[in-house]
Amino acid sequence: MEKGDLKILNKGEEEEMELQGYRLCRWRLALVGFGVFCTGGFLLLLLYWMPQWCVKSTCTRTTARDAEVVLLRSTDEFRRWFLARVRVMLAPGSNPFHSLETQTTSPSPPSSHSCTFSNSASPPLAKGQTPHPSNGRPAQELITKFSDYQPTQIRYFTFHSTKYYWNNEVQNFKVLTGLEDLQVSCSTLHLEHTAGLSRNLQEYRRLFFGVNEIAVKVPSVFKLLIKEVLNPFYIFQLFSVILWSADEYYYYAVAIVFMSVISIATSLYTIKKQYIMLHDMVAAHSVVRVSVCRANNEIEEILSTDLVPGDVMVIPRNGTIMPCDAVLISGTCIVNESMLTGESVPVTKTNLPNPASGQQGEVDDAYNTEEHKRHTLFCGTNVIQTRFYTGELVKAVVICTGFSTAKGQLVRSILYPKPTDFKLYRDAYLFLLCLVAVAGIGFIYSIVLSILNKVPAKTIIIESLDIITITVPPALPAAMTAGIVYAQRRLKHIGIFCISPQRINLCGQINLVCFDKTGTLTEDGLDLWGVQRVENGSFHQSEENAYKENLVKSPFVACMATCPSLTKIDGQLSGDPLDLKMFEATGWILEEATEEETSLHNRIMPTVVRPPKQLLPPEPVLSAEQDMELYEISSVYEIGIVRQFPFSSALQRMSIVARVLGEKRMDAYMKGAPEAVASLCKKETVPENFAEVLESYTREGFRVIALAHRRLEAKLTWHKVQNIGRDHIESNMEFLGLIIMQNKLKAETPGVLQDLHKANIRTVMVTGDNMLTAISVARDCGMIPPEDKIIIADALHPHDGQAAKITWRYADKPQKPRLEVKQTGLINKKGFT
Repeated sequence: MEKGDLKILNKGEEEEMELQGYRLCRWRLALVGFGVFCTGGFLLLLLYWMPQWCVKSTCTRTTARDAEVVLLRSTDEFRRWFLARVRVMLAPGSNPFHSLETQTTSPSPPSSHSCTFSNSASPPLAKGQTPHPSNGRPAQELITKFSDYQPTQIRYFTFHSTKYYWNNEVQNFKVLTGLEDLQVSCSTLHLEHTAGLSRNLQEYRRLFFGVNEIAVKVPSVFKLLIKEVLNPFYIFQLFSVILWSADEYYYYAVAIVFMSVISIATSLYTIKKQYIMLHDMVAAHSVVRVSVCRANNEIEEILSTDLVPGDVMVIPRNGTIMPCDAVLISGTCIVNESMLTGESVPVTKTNLPNPASGQQGEVDDAYNTEEHKRHTLFCGTNVIQTRFYTGELVKAVVICTGFSTAKGQLVRSILYPKPTDFKLYRDAYLFLLCLVAVAGIGFIYSIVLSILNKVPAKTIIIESLDIITITVPPALPAAMTAGIVYAQRRLKHIGIFCISPQRINLCGQINLVCFDKTGTLTEDGLDLWGVQRVENGSFHQSEENAYKENLVKSPFVACMATCPSLTKIDGQLSGDPLDLKMFEATGWILEEATEEETSLHNRIMPTVVRPPKQLLPPEPVLSAEQDMELYEISSVYEIGIVRQFPFSSALQRMSIVARVLGEKRMDAYMKGAPEAVASLCKKETVPENFAEVLESYTREGFRVIALAHRRLEAKLTWHKVQNIGRDHIESNMEFLGLIIMQNKLKAETPGVLQDLHKANIRTVMVTGDNMLTAISVARDCGMIPPEDKIIIADALHPHDGQAAKITWRYADKPQKPRLEVKQTGLINKKGFT
């Protein structure tokens, strides 16, 4: 193999592959055809099972640029081979991100921000075919319309529902996912991609990106039958049945045929049912009518299948099912992402920040779906409702479509799963190889013995081959299928359903099960156990709640009440369960601006929280001289949420900037992990026994949240707050106290873990909560036996010339270190606990 001709696709990604180019050779094709004829079709079967042999026997090596067939090999541990046919399509340009109006007869090379990649769902113009955009205009019309530009031949191949296009710049095939490949910064995205696309440009891009759909084709029964029957095991069975019939073993041959037919029929029914289920699941709500903005500021209604990356989509006021991945550029959306994440709690999506507008602390990074997922609406998720600016629509720029979306990638992983590398399979293949070796020895011995005894040739052939059929049991597939069907029926009786019966055998190999804590081992919701406030650097006694008249205007209650994730959906409060429990514990009321109120202001009206009137101090008696209007303002206590810094798992905190009605200065409130919050507070406001109190709660299994507050400077106006970084807000805070939440075990958790232990299956908890809290829950549910002792290892980085240090201690005696080990070079960058 010439290394210079070897190309690497998707380098560094999970689907990394090696690519070699080949050109069809007529004389080799003729020779292979003759071989297929001479072997009665067996050579064709062999080439079907071995793609690399098929390509190398019918083609000659060439460069990837001139290839007619490409041979692919995965770089993972399985090293699988695939082949794909290279096709050609005609387009009025070579790059989907170039403007057609600016292209000439001599197309300019792609810019540094452009690349020639492609999505998979396109039906392009290839070798005489004339597929066209879904509005009925064929690609030829586009070429004719831009007749000044010479039609360009684009080479591509399709693999696993993804199209790979030849890129002259990198001299390799590349796949385009969408706008993300341009590596546009957030400011550039706001500046250059928010006006919308013209119809011509949309049609041009659709030639490359294809129709926006996730097409799960349900193969016909005939295709599934052919694929199933061509399995090597069934071919071997066919050979065995013919041999037994020749030897007059008719009854046994008929029995094997009967069992094989049942096995194949059962397998076909299961596979067909799976395809139909997947197709119906993906097709639901996949085609909707959407409104898009055109370059001339017009709003046009089109089918979602016509969307391409770069389109500006208008999110309807009453919500929709997202047909693509798109980034919000204006407005706010409440989204249910349970289809992707499994979490039933709606999340709030805000518009992508624009650093070019002068926001301090905002870095103008390239847009990335993972990093900016709080601003991204994912395909298949349900937008429940929207909030908008005055006179503006809630808009989102389409980032990717079809199989390049998050939903599309999920479907691709189902359609093209990685093979399972279980020891069971490896041992099974090894066992079969041993049987084949034994059969080979017997085959040779039988032939030699029969020749010496002058046995007729026909008898020698039949009896010698019969040894192979006996050694390798032909009834094995049918017996395996019967066992799986019986096991599936037993599982169904206890409420367990399996859409992939072949996985049942693998379940017997499981020796470890990992559980999440919150929502899996414990209940989804949290209950407020109590609060412990801090004043003058000392803890008060713990209290059941903060629903008291003397605390109603305290920073502690205000911090509990200002929860940014909460919103009203059909009049009901919804949001993060932790925020919901915290807010309900205050007894306060949340009010959101109505549509009419929003239309009177230049910005989205802030969410307002206020205590009920019965908690407010009694109203003083008014004198006749007092201004009634001023009194009404002063007697109402409302807090408006001005800006929010969302919770970050990396920072372990979130914060809010709010203002009390009638006051000039604003307040900052922070909630998060106690250690993270305390580190950002003034040292004198954190109690000396903070660590001991926190440990006492976490060891009992409570979830603890710390609160902090800071009065902001008077010079920070509303506009300045919108443009300031969170580092400036989250500093020099005053520690307010702790909120103690109780997360109860699910009733069925101990029983499930006990059954797993009886089956000698190890159980592990994976959680981001405090370690002592996790240990307490593990003991309560039986994951850790009562008599077992837990040893905690605290790892410290090298610091100020000191070596890395590991401290070992018992969990039930945290203040008494047992052993210290100093090491260098053994601690990773993050350390571990």
